[in-house]
Amino acid sequence: MAKQDRAIRTRRTILEAAAVVFDERGYEAATITEILARAEVTKGALYFHFASKEDLAHAVIDAQLVEAPRLPEPPVTSRMQQLVDLGMVFAHRMADDPLLRGSVRLTLDQGSAALNRSGPFHGWTRLHVRVLAEGKERGEVLPHVVPADTAELIVGAYAGINTMSQAATRRADLERRAIALYEHVMPSIAVPSVLARLDVAPGRGARALAEAERLRAAGAAGPPPAFAPVAVG
Repeated sequence: MAKQDRAIRTRRTILEAAAVVFDERGYEAATITEILARAEVTKGALYFHFASKEDLAHAVIDAQLVEAPRLPEPPVTSRMQQLVDLGMVFAHRMADDPLLRGSVRLTLDQGSAALNRSGPFHGWTRLHVRVLAEGKERGEVLPHVVPADTAELIVGAYAGINTMSQAATRRADLERRAIALYEHVMPSIAVPSVLARLDVAPGRGARALAEAERLRAAGAAGPPPAFAPVAVG
């Protein structure tokens, strides 16, 4: 068991080190030598867990939603609040999660021709479709909304503000841009009674995570309603 735990920790160390290097250098410029130096592991240890730089990069990309945080089940929050929280929690985590930042850099890096970056976009879209469809069943969504179309719009728009934030401020203003996005799109998605109760104020991502942790600590949080192993940027 101790050996297995050590292997899990080593794999995590390598993933986090690779994410930092990929975020700083991009996929093409990053080298295994840099990753080994950052992780402080041997080449044998790295290749025990990952067959190649490409394999390692895909593992970093996949970490985006494999490790997505759990949020409280309704009635604590509505499905439309959960929809907003997908982006607000993401923006909050980007500030201090190197694995997420590296994953996003690889996902949005159009120069990485060797990588299949479609998985995160498909994953986030499926996740948004699920939340929107459940919201529609609960009467929280306007009748004209088509979950699949709306999900693609939100995911694409969020990827765009993520890219702009990275270029303009190294992501320092991502939360502000996410708030602006939701303030513009949610009135065309949520019914007025739900819209009036949505929390899109600064700090919402941190508050949502704190509430989820409080509920889990109290044993009140069930399985995540929509956070399955999928992944964006």
